[in-house]
Amino acid sequence: MKFTIDDIKAEHAKVKSGADFPQYIRALKELGVSRYITYVSDQNTDYFDEDNQLAATRGENDPVRSISGIVNLEEFTKKLKLHQQGGTDYPTFCTDCAQNGIEGWKMDLNAMTCTYFDKEGNDVLTENIPG
Repeated sequence: MKFTIDDIKAEHAKVKSGADFPQYIRALKELGVSRYITYVSDQNTDYFDEDNQLAATRGENDPVRSISGIVNLEEFTKKLKLHQQGGTDYPTFCTDCAQNGIEGWKMDLNAMTCTYFDKEGNDVLTENIPG
């Protein structure tokens, strides 16, 4: 595995809002991350390389969030756009996800897509990552 959790944390520390996200993804890709999955409820994130080796972070300092059982895609999409434009920080975005039924997201750095999913693991929304 080419990357370490410390490498990932260093890149994540540079992210101040959703507007910084494309650069963050490029940096992770350069480190050798091929995909990752983030869970809003506990902030656990699993990072995978091309050989499917796993490195994980655990949200020890982050609050556990209760995820709504009802997906409000319209409201979530509004909150997502606001975040992507730099209007909210990461903790606020995670709270917005939880309140609107989004359990997490799967990032595919090869396909350059982000897929948001609900508590049941159902895909709710897939977006292309700006390159």
